[in-house]
Amino acid sequence: MLRIDQLRLTPDQSESLLRGKIAKLLRVGEGDVLRTEILRRAVDAREELFFVYTVAAEVKNEAQVLRRCRDKRVGRYTPEVYRLPAPRAADDLPPVVVGAGPAGLFAALVLSHAGLKPILLERGQPTEQRTLDVERFWSDGTLDTESNVQFGEGGAGAFSDGKLNTGTKDLRHRFILQQLADCGAPASILMDAKPHVGTDYLHIVLKNLRRRLQELGCDIRFGHRLEAIHHEAGVLTAITVRGGDGTYRLPCRQLILALGHSARDTVESLYGCGLQMEAKPFAVGVRIEHRQSAIDAVQYKKFAGHPALGAATYKLSCHLPNGRSAFSFCVCPGGQVVAAASETGRAVTNGMSEYARDRENINGALLVNVTPADFPTDHPLSGIAFQCKLEEAAFTLGGGDYRAPCQRVEDFLLRRPSTGAGSVTPSYRPGVTWCDLHDCLPDFVAQTLELALPELEKKLPGYAAPDALLTAVESRSSAPVRIPRDETYQANIRGVYPCGEGAGYAGGILSAAADGMRCAEHITGGNT
Repeated sequence: MLRIDQLRLTPDQSESLLRGKIAKLLRVGEGDVLRTEILRRAVDAREELFFVYTVAAEVKNEAQVLRRCRDKRVGRYTPEVYRLPAPRAADDLPPVVVGAGPAGLFAALVLSHAGLKPILLERGQPTEQRTLDVERFWSDGTLDTESNVQFGEGGAGAFSDGKLNTGTKDLRHRFILQQLADCGAPASILMDAKPHVGTDYLHIVLKNLRRRLQELGCDIRFGHRLEAIHHEAGVLTAITVRGGDGTYRLPCRQLILALGHSARDTVESLYGCGLQMEAKPFAVGVRIEHRQSAIDAVQYKKFAGHPALGAATYKLSCHLPNGRSAFSFCVCPGGQVVAAASETGRAVTNGMSEYARDRENINGALLVNVTPADFPTDHPLSGIAFQCKLEEAAFTLGGGDYRAPCQRVEDFLLRRPSTGAGSVTPSYRPGVTWCDLHDCLPDFVAQTLELALPELEKKLPGYAAPDALLTAVESRSSAPVRIPRDETYQANIRGVYPCGEGAGYAGGILSAAADGMRCAEHITGGNT
């Protein structure tokens, strides 16, 4: 096959025209183009508005056509495909996966395809019940500490934008995207330069992926929480699980830990069981919210509002004179700020979008880097204590009922409390409390945000608009702990495989899922 880059269409042109463009470029008849596949689609709105495509094409007399063509946009294309590990006989003790987020689900998928019939433990609930529990929390502040935005089928990513961005080329990523599409995600994720699923489609995907795992022999147990691990001479022998009718001991020789970044109680328990951990840097801050139309106007200029474009997004960062950095993260165009608490008395925010991204506001995290030097002690779990203190301060300032502290940007920069919204209406439920965020943020975080907002305004006019809203606190962007592992992906206790965001080895749906697959491959014996 051949790969052709930089093919352009206007938004009003049909993708069926690509075949003719390819034929013209290759100087062959349109009938000689036997098959095409769109590999990538991106938007170029710098001067005029175009969709830019990379396409794979099968053509007659390919070698001859390639020798004749001198256009640098054309080259040979050899598709590379991830191959699942070969099936093998199941062991007497099935491997156990803890956590049904992206890492755990795709680890379980690889193990299941290999015929190992894994047990998948998830402390939260399946997506049907979990959605009801989350909606109740957003409506009246009734928090279920085991079924919420952090815990349950799909992990924290199930209530997000469902972004599938990656900065690396890994055959697993294409496999993951294809599995998601096969389970009901929009087919556009297979070609968009910045693919996203949206929370609404993610819940469809999760139900179908669960069914696929069960058909392959995976034993999925919701409402089952890992309590402890047991080992002899540094080798895993069993785990203790709380679920069902009580607590039970499960013999186990291979355990994949895909805990996610918020299972603090489990992390503390495992540390007490002798699992080595170390503090790692992370970031905290706020959610900043703008009118989507304002960001569209800046990013798309005269093309703002064009139906082919959808909602604009952004990516920003700056390094500041105080030695800190500030950056945007998990931007949710056409979305909402959501209550993401998982523990009583602690307030947490996150962002979420549906596939259409058609709500009034855009929001994104505005974060400040935090290092272990900022933690209260040098204990490996001290970053958790830092997070908890911050979340408790936000909970108190918000009124003690899971409303979130909120402030206009202008008021934040002037260090005066806000008394209400301007042109941007807060989307956070169950509601916000107008205040001065300096009363809950650590001084170095608040000062860095004060320095960063004017700098980021230079990069994206309107970012620091007076009526833009800051909602606190964004504290779960990544885990504050890393569980060290060796070249076999095992921890200091042999048979334990830490993976994903919770172990400090991924950030986002795609990278976490791929990391879970790698751990599973070490158990199955690899892939080709």
